[in-house]
Amino acid sequence: MTILAKTLPLQLTAMISLPRSSSEGGSGFDLLHPQIQRWVRQQGWSRLRDVQEQAIAAICGSDEDVLISAATAAGKTEAAFLPLLGSSATREQPGVAILYVAPLKALINDQFRRLEDLCDKIELPLVRWHGDAPQGPKTKVMKAPAGVVLITPESIEAMLLRRPATAEALFGVLDAIIIDELHSFLQGPRGLHLSSLLNRIELLNDRRPRRVGLSATIGDLEFAARWLSGTAPKPAQILAVAGGAPPLKVQVRTYVEPPEGDPSGDVMIDDPLAGSALAKIAQHAFEALRGSNNLFFAGSRANVETLADRLRMISENAHVPNEFFPHHGSLSKGLREELELRLKDGRLPTTAVATTTLELGIDIGSVVAVSQLGAPRSLASLRQRLGRSGRREGSSAIFRNYLREPYPAADADPLDKLHFPVIQAVAALNLLRSKFVEPPETDPALLSVSVHQILSLIVQLGALSAGKLYLTLCRQGPFTTLTKTDFVDLLRGMGNGDAALIEQAPDGSLMLGAEGERLTASREFYANFATDEEWRLVHTGRTLGTLPIVNALVVGSIIGFAGRRWRATDVDDRAKVVEVVAHSAGRVPKFDRLGQEPVHDRLAAEMLAVFLSHELPDYLDDNAKEFLAAGRAAFAQLVLQKSHFIDAGSATHVLTWRGTSANALLAVLLTSMGFACETFDVGITLTGCPIDDAVDVIASLDGCPPIEDLGRFVENLVVEKYDAYVPEELLRRLWIRRHEPLREPMTKLIRELAGMVPN
Repeated sequence: MTILAKTLPLQLTAMISLPRSSSEGGSGFDLLHPQIQRWVRQQGWSRLRDVQEQAIAAICGSDEDVLISAATAAGKTEAAFLPLLGSSATREQPGVAILYVAPLKALINDQFRRLEDLCDKIELPLVRWHGDAPQGPKTKVMKAPAGVVLITPESIEAMLLRRPATAEALFGVLDAIIIDELHSFLQGPRGLHLSSLLNRIELLNDRRPRRVGLSATIGDLEFAARWLSGTAPKPAQILAVAGGAPPLKVQVRTYVEPPEGDPSGDVMIDDPLAGSALAKIAQHAFEALRGSNNLFFAGSRANVETLADRLRMISENAHVPNEFFPHHGSLSKGLREELELRLKDGRLPTTAVATTTLELGIDIGSVVAVSQLGAPRSLASLRQRLGRSGRREGSSAIFRNYLREPYPAADADPLDKLHFPVIQAVAALNLLRSKFVEPPETDPALLSVSVHQILSLIVQLGALSAGKLYLTLCRQGPFTTLTKTDFVDLLRGMGNGDAALIEQAPDGSLMLGAEGERLTASREFYANFATDEEWRLVHTGRTLGTLPIVNALVVGSIIGFAGRRWRATDVDDRAKVVEVVAHSAGRVPKFDRLGQEPVHDRLAAEMLAVFLSHELPDYLDDNAKEFLAAGRAAFAQLVLQKSHFIDAGSATHVLTWRGTSANALLAVLLTSMGFACETFDVGITLTGCPIDDAVDVIASLDGCPPIEDLGRFVENLVVEKYDAYVPEELLRRLWIRRHEPLREPMTKLIRELAGMVPN
């Protein structure tokens, strides 16, 4: 059974006509080194692509930084390397000429295979530098530094930490640094880490190496250009090249959970999934995906394992070879790499059921289709995933979005009757058509990465004064947001305790303490990111389960879990444990509230627009169309075009039509006033609060109080890898600083909810 996805009337990027071949009429091709030109001809290329033409002209025409933004498989790698390799081939100065930085070892291996022949032709060494790369080429380039090194941020860290003299010999005369998958470094601890590492590499050079960034998924090009060129006099030159994206075919399929206790469905003996929406999704995926290479993003590790196991069972029952395999961070490296190679090899049809581990640019070849369980929450992730499909000439990208809806019971919570999954899917695809991507936000990993880099600098450079550390780390780039007072408080916190990270010598310089020695001696220190952590919910000493928590928690927060509500009575940041007691407050909505990716305000607003629209997209299957119509009917019946409040009996839902950050802050505000609050994607729930009381509460607010007052209530401040070594008062101070810009929008929201301004 083959299901053909309907064509969505959008392109990820607009199709354009490429210019005349450079080999026919000049331009970029003529600027390349003769040996590079010869290699291009040997590849049988009839022309350079548009992104390559523009990048060659920009790179050869100046020494400025360049940001290259183009669709997946548009030729960005060659666009950067062709002009840079030509100049490196004629260079006589010893030392590595080009440093290529990528977020993944597998991506480095892919690029090595892609560039190996070209570098061999121009007699330029090309070396992979990561923990799994062969040692021989590394040793050779250390003895005679030259050519191109492909490396991860963690391997740069290891070299600066363990072999500072080697790092200077290798990277002290760089011509250029290429940063691939730049979007993956614009937010989070790895981005902050890389920014610091780039600055430290510059200190090894007499002149600043130019930087070239590559990405297919950037929401704010101006921000990315500033990030890339943080130490340059001006931001990078932006080359945003349309074209290269295939037509996109989309289908949204919705499956309904059976009534509780209903034994119907494709029953297997002792099968807990029989008749469930997930069982039906697995059956359809088996029929639609079998026989080709595909990616199926299933969200959580639990979903990945359950879905992969279900697909394996279906294959065994059908007496056919299994083609469906899990891929997530908890699996061994060997199992992950075996699956990646099987996909890339392409001889055996394979579908990887994955978390987010296959989003980035690991070369797994071209997949026929991308599937996803659950409505998209992040447009950046969605665009990255879609770039995996349709890479072959003349083929379309295919996206199947599988949704689960609770059974439409007569006494269902009103939120379930709004059918948010299909609404959110349509909203996300609308934003995809408009090319929206979430912009980066203020990074909560700042203090954690600062701890890491302070320790690393002390190891690399020896004992340092506090002033020298501050200038080295904070004089430029994202760390400039740390004030001198912040920095001093951080150093004091790192020096406190029985096992201090740092100690002060008699001359005032700072050196490693016992705990600092222990941390930096471990290989785990090279990486600045922690593995995905889940919080453990404990009730009267018994563990209820684990779940990711992306919202701010305060004592009194309400958490929906295992079909009921719980009230947080204690939050242990260090142990990631939340003590809870049962909270009785009405029926719990059955739609999934627990997402690891936050929802942006723009997506929440677009969901409201979908409710208000009459458009019925033809990429929806019959079930999805029915639920979209039913959701709009419930929206009208609840008069939500005029009101933000939904009466849920002993609870009240408040639809803010804002995203995760705004709802979390509003929940902190109301919890600080003594109300029990629970957040969901586009609003909050006041549990144990009838609608009249909820309206009165909101109306009584005169805007948002000082964020500093709210910050006193937040408990789960230890989030990033080294936050545990930061003084709590400093973590709280920066939480307040990050959320201060939300105060004015929060005041506007409160007045909107209270009817003080028009909806």
